[in-house]
Formats: sequence, C-alpha cells, structure tokens
Amino acid sequence: MSDHSLASPPPKRRFRIGRRVLPYLLSMPALLVCIGILVPFVTAALYSLQRYRLSQPWARKYNWGENYLNFLSDPSFWNTLKISLVYAGTTVTLELFLGLGIALLLQKRTRFNNFVSIMLLMPLMTAPVLAALMWKLMTNSGFGILSYMVSLLGIQDFRWASSPDTALLTVVLVDIWVYTPFIMILLLAGLRSLPSQPFEAAALDGVPRTFVFWKITLPMLMPYILTATLFRLLDSIQQFDIIYAMTQGGPGDKLTVFQVEAYLNFFQSTNIGRSAALMMILWAITFVLSNIFIKNWLKLRERAR
Repeated sequence: MSDHSLASPPPKRRFRIGRRVLPYLLSMPALLVCIGILVPFVTAALYSLQRYRLSQPWARKYNWGENYLNFLSDPSFWNTLKISLVYAGTTVTLELFLGLGIALLLQKRTRFNNFVSIMLLMPLMTAPVLAALMWKLMTNSGFGILSYMVSLLGIQDFRWASSPDTALLTVVLVDIWVYTPFIMILLLAGLRSLPSQPFEAAALDGVPRTFVFWKITLPMLMPYILTATLFRLLDSIQQFDIIYAMTQGGPGDKLTVFQVEAYLNFFQSTNIGRSAALMMILWAITFVLSNIFIKNWLKLRERAR
C-alpha cells in the first residue's frame, strides 16, 4: 500500500464565529423585538399629536396636544376612564380572592389535588373570544342554560349583557371564569414553594391556623400575590376581546373601556388622532401602575426573606 492511501484525510474546516461578533448575534432577537415594539409605539405617539381622520386625509396636520386637552372637557373620556378602572378593580379583586381560596384548598400535593388543578386550567386554555361567545349563548334569553337556571329561581327574562344594569356583571363573570385559574396556578406554585420550617415550628407550638395564615403564610406569599395582581391588572385594564365579543361596548356606553373606545374611534369614526391619544393614555396608566407594583414587589421580597 502506498503512503498516499495510508494518509489521514484533511481536517474539515469548521465555521467559527468571532468573539467580537457573537454578542451582537445573540442580542439580535431582543433587538428585533425592541424594534417591533418601538415602531408602532412611536407611530401612535405621533398620530396622537395630529388632527387626523381617514375620511379627511387632506386636513391632516399636527395640533400639538389638542387631542389630550379635549379629553379634559369630554364626558365620554371620563366615562371610559371610570369604566376601565371599575372593571379592572372588580375583576382583579374577585379573581384574587377566588384564586387564593382555591390555591389554599389545593396546597397539599396529592393526586386528587393535582388532577383538580389541571382541570381548573381548562378555561384558561380557551380563547377569550370563544369563551365570550360561549357565555353569550348560555345567557341567551331563549335557549341559554344560565337563563333557564335563573328562571328556576323565580327571575324571569333576565337580560344579562343586553341590560345596562347587568352588562358589567355579565362580562365580569366571563372574565372571572377565564382568568381565575391564572391567579390560582401562580399562588399555588407560591404556596408549594414556601419553606416548611416555619409551619412545622408553628404546628409543634400549637399555633392556631388563622394566626399561621395571617402572620406566616400571607406575608411570605405576598410577592406572589403582588406578581399575580400586577399581571392581571395590566391585562384587565386593557381588556377588549371579552367585552367586544359580548356587547361591542354597549348597551350604549356602559362598557366602553379604553381598548373598545379606541377601536370604535379608529374603525367607525375614522378618528386616528383621538384613537392614538386614547392608547397613549392607556400606556401611561399601565406604566405608572407597573412601576408602583414593581417597587412594592421588591420591598416585599426583601421583607419575606
């Protein structure tokens, strides 16, 4: 055999990325996401400073904050602000109490509790629009199962979302059904991750359960509660799909929250400037709320430690 046949094949060249280039490549996804967020945000901010209607494109010009000043004397804006805050506060408060109660019931790691917790997550896996349409069918006065159950209690022709007096109650019920499992699973994870030593010491000393809950469990769980509240509050104050699918913001203006009001201004009134200004105010509200919650969350985390 010749020396050429015994020689090993030449090593394959491997593609190598320089150390200087690698950080830029790793940061590219975050940069693309940042660009995807900033471009619409800056566009909306510019539109909010303009008198801009799609029906009158020739009259488009900058009015430098006139859209915001008009809100001060606009009753519909203050109605939108009130409804958004009432809706967000009501849904988050009820979901927090229900989620915490369910999490406390399922705290022990048993097969039954694990199965129940998985089953309770089913509404969360349903798209909010589909959930709203399903509830719209169940509350139908002609064939809805919920209307039939209410009639058994002696309440006839309960109008649910079609009445100004009960429309808010109806959409709140849908929101609770969909999103309470979200808070439940976060608080359940928090409860199961708490250290067992304080609870074992309290059990040996014969400390009452109510005292253990208020003085040990609740303070240690507070960072998780604040996290769940922040996520749900920011999502609830931006609610659109459930309300629009159920009532389109009605009856009248009873459920015209920020997202619905901005949608109607954009697609029905073609008032781009006012719609963008509404969304910028909504962003400012969520920015302030998130900062307040994050500062308190950091303090509570240190206290819990």
